[in-house]
Amino acid sequence: MNDLNILFRQRIGFPEKETITFEKLDLVLEKTANAIPFENLCIIAKTTSDFTKENLINKILIRKEGGLCYDLNMILYLFLMENNFNVKIVRGVIFNSDTQKWSPTGRTHVSILLDRMGKLYLIVTGFGGNLPLKPVPLTGEIVSSTNGEFQVEKEDTLYGGYILKMKLRYKDNVWKIGYVLDSKQPVTNLAEINEIQKIISDHEQSPFNKMPLITRLTKNGSVTLTDSTLTQWMDGKMTKEQVDPHRFKHLAKKHFKLDLLK
Repeated sequence: MNDLNILFRQRIGFPEKETITFEKLDLVLEKTANAIPFENLCIIAKTTSDFTKENLINKILIRKEGGLCYDLNMILYLFLMENNFNVKIVRGVIFNSDTQKWSPTGRTHVSILLDRMGKLYLIVTGFGGNLPLKPVPLTGEIVSSTNGEFQVEKEDTLYGGYILKMKLRYKDNVWKIGYVLDSKQPVTNLAEINEIQKIISDHEQSPFNKMPLITRLTKNGSVTLTDSTLTQWMDGKMTKEQVDPHRFKHLAKKHFKLDLLK
């Protein structure tokens, strides 16, 4: 078993010698969501590096940081490949429910498609707190988890042919669009991921280059930290408190195991 495989299992708390079957992917996705935060600290600090397999392993598995969609889904993609799953990386466009518009940053969202005996499933880990925690078939079938209900429907758009819809537990009363994905043009070159990272870092309308954001799911909700607030959901109840820059660093370590006090 190689370093990536072992290190990923150690990071999420999955037994090193246990075979990962399709049926165990739910557990892998839950453990990944609980262990590896969605965060943009490298973007804010302007310390991003070229996107390579080595740099990604160093960032997520050695330094034990988190990352954005392209970081988290790429490391999961590599892990799934090492465990003999037939997977590919695809690009998509986020939908903003507040403005009812597609993201101006374009095809900068990265997801995983898994082919199991000819049936395609969407695998999601890098999408903030909007995680299905289960493979979602591209058939319109509704999948339910502790985080809500999710489905992928076929629908032709300018940006792709499948749309992820979601109804988050405790938060949504109606279905919302998450993003559209393009299944016909898989990513075949890491240069594409570098391009995505540059857009997210530099685009004036990127939502991730304005202020620090860290979030992850927990066993009974979620926790989100910015430079001004700490928001926690526990069993359907939300609490929010104000934070200052010094306390931000302590809370990042307490809730996300990110050491910013060095």
